[in-house]
Formats: sequence, structure tokens, C-alpha cells
Amino acid sequence: MNNMLNDKKIINQKVIKQSNRKKILNLIAQKREYTKQNISQKIGVSIPTVISNINELIQEGLVEEAGVAGSTGGRKPIIVRFLPNSKYSFGIEFTLSNVRIILVNLDGKIKFDNTFKVESFKNIDDIIDKIHKIIGSVLIEKKINHKDILGIGFSLPGTVNEEKLTLELAPNIGVRNVDFSRFSQMLEFPIYIENEANSAAFGEVSLGIAKKMRNLVYLSINEGIGAGVVIQDRIYKGKNKRAGEMGHMTIVPNGKPCNCGRRGCLEQYASKSSLMKEYNSKSLKPVNTLKEFFSRVEQKENIAILELEKYIDFLAIGIQNIVLIIDPHYVILGGEMSDFSEYYLKALKEKVFVENSFYDDTSLKIFTSKLKKDSSILGAALLPMQNVFSINGEII
Repeated sequence: MNNMLNDKKIINQKVIKQSNRKKILNLIAQKREYTKQNISQKIGVSIPTVISNINELIQEGLVEEAGVAGSTGGRKPIIVRFLPNSKYSFGIEFTLSNVRIILVNLDGKIKFDNTFKVESFKNIDDIIDKIHKIIGSVLIEKKINHKDILGIGFSLPGTVNEEKLTLELAPNIGVRNVDFSRFSQMLEFPIYIENEANSAAFGEVSLGIAKKMRNLVYLSINEGIGAGVVIQDRIYKGKNKRAGEMGHMTIVPNGKPCNCGRRGCLEQYASKSSLMKEYNSKSLKPVNTLKEFFSRVEQKENIAILELEKYIDFLAIGIQNIVLIIDPHYVILGGEMSDFSEYYLKALKEKVFVENSFYDDTSLKIFTSKLKKDSSILGAALLPMQNVFSINGEII
């Protein structure tokens, strides 16, 4: 019994020490430069505790002493400075036909960015080998030591089990049951994986538009529609880690067939591909890109305007359902459609906030992603940093 109590006491002491360390590091990262006395006062821990933790952070190269501040009497307080370029991580994003790789520092600033085309994701070992070679060349070029890389985060377009490091199903890129844990040795760094919409939501909460009010739904609108749900600073994943499949809510009973096996799903009416497919089925001059489509809207072409109006109607229904279910602070629109929000956002808000008994435009905000195309890959790159900054699993 005494041994159990002692073990529990040791565990609690370790948890408290780790929590104090992360609070101190987060505070210095936020302030950039701060004195030890100010740190002690701000987070409510003793000066010796601050000094002990600062010494460890200095040894790891995360902070440095940067002179002394002005004194109001007595010893001049020592300033501690955050070093954002002391550690890095890689973010890797799989899309329909590309792999993108970025290197970021502790501020989430992109220091390297490269994209290569992929004909098929079924040759996953070849893709990982190419990623490995690119990472190796980046470290040589940037003169970064292996020990200063925290890990590699993957943003993947499908259902993932981040604990088992398994991509369970990714119909858009034609793969399933891919075990990423077996790539750790090849890539030489810890690996983290996340669904692309969850990863984008993580990026927005950490670096984007949603840093103050932290309950949100991020809608990734591309070929399909995915969603990342953040509740009280945590990504909500559900019992089977399938939460956020908002693209597969039924909005038209017995409607268009969906590749999920059901009918009338939101993404069959409000995705990028559904908009272009509907337009091309009616136009004598089909388009290949959203840019081409919205140029037709700008030219006030009737077919384009009518199809956009129908699209907005369906997207508004989906967002209304999400708002009633989740009651978020924000709905953030991401993916390729967010690049063209000037053509539809005002009309979308008018349709979402139609008079009702539950909410109005003061209840929540609808924004487009601040990070745009970078939201998902930045979120992935931040995953390895959670071990350094996150307290009790909260998004920092």
C-alpha cells in the first residue's frame, strides 16, 4: 500500500514538474523576452522552480539568458529570451495528386517548402523513400542537426487512427489500412498522423483566425467536404475517431449517390467538385478549375450565377445543421473554395442567418481560413510540437 502511494506521489510530482515547465516555456514564447521574476509572478510558482526549469530549457537550447532588465531596487532581473529556431518539425500533406513537404520552426514559420507530383499513392513505400531523401537534403542545406528535429506530422485525406499510426481509409487517393508506424525507422524521426480537416482545425486554432474563441468547426471544402471540430481546446474525434464527417450528412433524402454508399450527402451538393460538375453539365464551355468558373461568375454568365446560387443554398443548409448540433464560436471555411469567398460569402451568411428561434449573426462568426492552403500542412507540422508545448492535451 505504501509503495503504491509513493509511486502515485512520484507520478504526481512528475506531472506538476512537466506542467510548470510547459507553462514557463509557453509564457516565454508568448512574451519573447521575460524576466525570471515576472515568470514567477505570472504563473504563480517560486523563483527556485523557475530557475530550475529555465536552466533545463537553456541546456536544451530552447531559451537563452539575454542580459538584465532595469532594476527598481536590489539585483537587476535576468531576461530570458525564446529561441524559435532552436527546434524544427516537418509537415507533410497528401492531396489527390501531390505531396507537399514543409519545415517549420517553433513559431510555425515555414523555412522550407516543396511539392512533388504523385501518379498513385498505392506505391506508398516509394513515396516515403522520396520524402526521406528530400528531408535529408533539407537538413544538409539548412545545416540542421538531427537532434533538433522534433518529428514529422502527416496530414492525410481520410480516416486515421493517430494512436496506431494507421490510415484506415482514404477513398479519394485509393488506399486503405496503411501502417505509418513502419516508416518511423526509414524516416529517422517520430511520426504523427492526422486527418486533413482535423489538422487544418488544429492549425487555425494554433496559428490562424481562431486563437481567442476556441470552439469551432473547420470545413475543408475541396473534392469532398471534411470537418475538424474543436471543443474546449481539444479536437473532438468521437468513439471510433470518425467525428467530423460533415460531408456525409444527408441534406437531400434519396438524393445523389455518394461514394460512401449513401445518398444525398452534403458533399454531393456543396463540394468544389459538385459545383464544377453541375456547371459543366449545363455549359457548352466546360471549366477545369475554380478560377475559370468564378471568372464566368465575374462576367455575369447566367449559368454560372444560377449554379453558384444553388450551391450556396446547399452549403447554407449544411452549415445551419452544424451550428444547431455543435453551437460553435466559429465556422471556418477552408479548402480550395475559401480562395474565392468574395464571390459567395456575403450571400452565404444571409442564407445561414435566416430568421429563426435558435441563433443569429451575433451568436457565431463565419470566416474563411486565414491560413488558406497552409492550414492543414501547418497543423500537421505542429503535431510534433505538442510534446513540447501542450498541457494536458490542450491545443496551445
